[in-house]
Amino acid sequence: MFRRILCATDGSKRSAHAVKTAAALAHGSGGTLTLVHVTPDYRTPYYPDGVMIDWPSEKDYKRDCKAAAEKVFEKDAVLAQKEGVAVDTIHLFGDSPADEILAATKRAKADLVVMASHGRKGFEALLLGSETQKVLARTQVPVLVVR
Repeated sequence: MFRRILCATDGSKRSAHAVKTAAALAHGSGGTLTLVHVTPDYRTPYYPDGVMIDWPSEKDYKRDCKAAAEKVFEKDAVLAQKEGVAVDTIHLFGDSPADEILAATKRAKADLVVMASHGRKGFEALLLGSETQKVLARTQVPVLVVR
């Protein structure tokens, strides 16, 4: 049975369903649950001459992103607690959510990854890509895709 479950969450309804599923699996196996949330790296904007834009500092950006991630974790922790499972959390910054999820999988020594599929199709899927698909293609750890 799976003992260390990692669940990627972005705060959406679909990822909440994945969290509930991961928590139920953790409860049933007596395992642990780690939630991971990935935020895009800070970008310094390029300003053409004469353009003035109020852009947050990197420090402010990271502070605000950490606060947003904590709100996601708090909401998801409530879902896990309903299943009787405590959670650990990992908040990472990176431009490739799939890469960061893979790194978190190693860090948590997870033996199962649970992710939601947002179900994009056609041109939207081609344009946006699928982080779930990228994780599936590059990990040795089993991945449960929740729809």
